[in-house]
Amino acid sequence: MKNTLDKTVLSVKGLLNLTEIAIPAYQRPYKWTVKNISELFADINSHLDKSAYRLGSVVFHQAESDAENRLDIVDGQQRTLTLILAVWALIETRLAGLERQDLQETLVQLRPSVESFMKRQRFASQVSEYNLYQNYQELKRRVSHREFSEQHIDFLLNHCQVVVFVLTDLSEAFQFFDSQNARGRDLDPHDLLKAFHLREFASHEVELKAASVAHWEGLPSDDLANLFASYLYRVRQWSQGNSARFFGKDEVGLFKGINIDQIGQFPYVESLRMAHHFVDDYNNQYQRKIDGQKMRFPFHLDQMIINGRRFFEMAEHYQQQVSAIISCEHATSHTQQPLVIQGVVLSEMATQILRTLNSYRNRYRTGDQYIRTMFDCALIFYIDKFGGQSLSVAIEKSFIWAYRCRIRQQVVQLATMDKYVLDNNLFRVIKEARVPGDVLSMPLLTIRASENNNNRRTGNHEQDELVRLFKEMNYYE
Repeated sequence: MKNTLDKTVLSVKGLLNLTEIAIPAYQRPYKWTVKNISELFADINSHLDKSAYRLGSVVFHQAESDAENRLDIVDGQQRTLTLILAVWALIETRLAGLERQDLQETLVQLRPSVESFMKRQRFASQVSEYNLYQNYQELKRRVSHREFSEQHIDFLLNHCQVVVFVLTDLSEAFQFFDSQNARGRDLDPHDLLKAFHLREFASHEVELKAASVAHWEGLPSDDLANLFASYLYRVRQWSQGNSARFFGKDEVGLFKGINIDQIGQFPYVESLRMAHHFVDDYNNQYQRKIDGQKMRFPFHLDQMIINGRRFFEMAEHYQQQVSAIISCEHATSHTQQPLVIQGVVLSEMATQILRTLNSYRNRYRTGDQYIRTMFDCALIFYIDKFGGQSLSVAIEKSFIWAYRCRIRQQVVQLATMDKYVLDNNLFRVIKEARVPGDVLSMPLLTIRASENNNNRRTGNHEQDELVRLFKEMNYYE
């Protein structure tokens, strides 16, 4: 199949006869669960009367220099692994008792390639190992059941099909994956970004792919989705004065930057190129083997993104930074000791603000969670730019700025939050600030009691913990 660029339709039998199939180290973990198995078998059962049933597509990369003709799966790993497990389960549980000679011969023919794959393929992710084990047990139960007839087996092996693409250029393979999934398939935006930035790796850095995406692959998909949608996307958009309501596949371009090896010698790229090569040079010096020091790239939330390896390093950096800040900020404590964020001991007022936000009775309302996101994003952006300098005052300022919206609004929706930020854009102030004082001197107006619509229905302003804080800070009268 080498050098094939046009699509080829293969039955499951034909797909699994490709003895060189491999899962490259940079692939994401195997995430299919028993629920996906149930859906697959329901689909097979409902299409049993059809001449053929398309399961989807599989994209392979086959290196032209590979003497073993290995086929690395670029897209379609989940269904391919599941089909391998299903056929292995058939071999283990049904082969000896089949009445149809043709089905026996097919399974005997497939056995060497499937068995070879099962023995040689190793998975670094515990998530993959767990799901593979659980799914295999489920598949054995299903295919051994008398309701999974020889007609079902025949349909699975000979009439269920996949569209196979084999490309010899890895960049083209990832570009194909990226474009196919951008046309409507239900992939998370961060999966599309992963495909794009794997394709953007420099040719001399191909061997670094597995190490570069190791942290990414170790994170639950929901954590990655939350990192980009709730924090990175909103900070970047709001700091540019743009709306940031939803992060979907149409917005992934915000995290596609420049390829440092292909971009022209433009003046604006000089500082990025210098930092990129200096950091690598420093970390590769033999002295680092002695002193154990390592320099990280100087990332900033609103900077131009460097495609490829630096993108994955950036995602790892901010996942750790955001997680640490949110963990400290959302920590609950029954002691009177001040809280500590980024090594900074917070003032009594800043500590009181965070403890109130973590405990006040309405904090789980949807609108209150939107406001907390505004507050968290502002604090993360400030720390990213100025570190711990004047952090307690920044917390006070961010609290008054964000929760002014909560107190003045009876209902806070996603659009409410977004409009409030754009009309009172603290993110632009942080972006354009030279020193912390430029942010901390941002004027904020006092709220009058007549403006308080948050508790309009109950009129219970005096019991509102947020109002009490505003009064204590002289922002409410």
